Amino acid sequence: MSPSALSSSVFNVTVAPPDALFGVLAAYKADPSSQKVDVSVGAYRDNSGKPWVLPVVKKVDAILKDDPTLDHEYLPITGLPDFTVSSARLVLGATADPIKNDLVASVQTISGTGANHLGALFLSRHPPTTSVGPTTVYISSPTWPNHKQIFANVGIAVREYPYFDPKTLGLDINGFLSALEFAEPGSIILLHACAHNPTGVDPTQDQWKQIADVIIRKNLFPFFDCAYQGFASGDLDRDAWAVRYFLSKGVELLVCQSFAKNFGLYGERAGALHVISATKEISTAVKSQLAVLQRSEISNPPAYGARIVAKVLNDPTLFEEWTEDLKRMSGRIQEMRKALYDKLVELGTPGTWNHIIDQIGMFSFTGLTPAQVGKITKEYHVYLTSNGRISMAGLNSNNIDYFAKAVDSVVRTA
Repeated sequence: MSPSALSSSVFNVTVAPPDALFGVLAAYKADPSSQKVDVSVGAYRDNSGKPWVLPVVKKVDAILKDDPTLDHEYLPITGLPDFTVSSARLVLGATADPIKNDLVASVQTISGTGANHLGALFLSRHPPTTSVGPTTVYISSPTWPNHKQIFANVGIAVREYPYFDPKTLGLDINGFLSALEFAEPGSIILLHACAHNPTGVDPTQDQWKQIADVIIRKNLFPFFDCAYQGFASGDLDRDAWAVRYFLSKGVELLVCQSFAKNFGLYGERAGALHVISATKEISTAVKSQLAVLQRSEISNPPAYGARIVAKVLNDPTLFEEWTEDLKRMSGRIQEMRKALYDKLVELGTPGTWNHIIDQIGMFSFTGLTPAQVGKITKEYHVYLTSNGRISMAGLNSNNIDYFAKAVDSVVRTA
């Protein structure tokens, strides 16, 4: 029977709504306007608005292409050892006790998304022993949209904790701490290690200490998502401070790590999951279970991006070049924050705009309403998500004035 002869299907399925973010990107690409501005997608762009391949990545790419020993064989199920070991050192600290005492189970993943998924899947099968009732994760309001889907897809109940205060355009630390106080023991608390997505609002070090105190006292389980180490501030150690502070308290935890932003390896999907356990025996068991889960899903992770990252992290000269690339990227983002703030102040745009320079990382929660977002897109061809989040990387010296004037206009009229 030909496919055209089929009159019914065994699949009872409806069309899923399109991904909101990529829908914005598609609309931008279809817009013929010469003045259009894309501040939607979280990918770094240079001052010309073009993708930027890090110089150190170009150098390593050439090295790998000329290496006669490389082949296209499978990596181990848990990934390239040079990659996973050096990745753990990078985020946890080379001299961290868990590393020295073999308490870290590390697995290479499909970037940060894969790390979040594998971590969530592992906890759905092996929840914290302190859990009371069904396994539950608390995510910030707002958060990266994928967080909710990833945990829901593995059967973990999802709740939210207050995070962003729309009145101050800063952190709602009291609401955050209060939610932690009421969370059941063993609940998973998803934390953005740095450069919170989408708000760009991070806790101060003192606030992180408050958060850690409640998590430890209430027997909650910290689940860190670290997608911007080195990219946020230009300082690898500063951006890993929160994770390392929790480790200093002897806490078992999990860290998801992505090299999409800080290496510009968006399409290579290089990431890692690190689970820190209390004993070497448990850590060995954890890694074995992670391998079982990984085998049934992807069998073996991709090699190319991991080889680039491993080469840089294990070579002092290349590592130093990478840190300079990080400073260049983060520095340009900070310059755009200052330029946008200065321009809005110069225009006398209603409201306060200090949050633009107080926030950190790729994204800024502008405070624009959905109505203002609709107006700025329709009238000025500026594309951003409906919640007012912009990617600072989409701004440059060629479009910053136009963007600021567009914001000024819609704030006054919408």
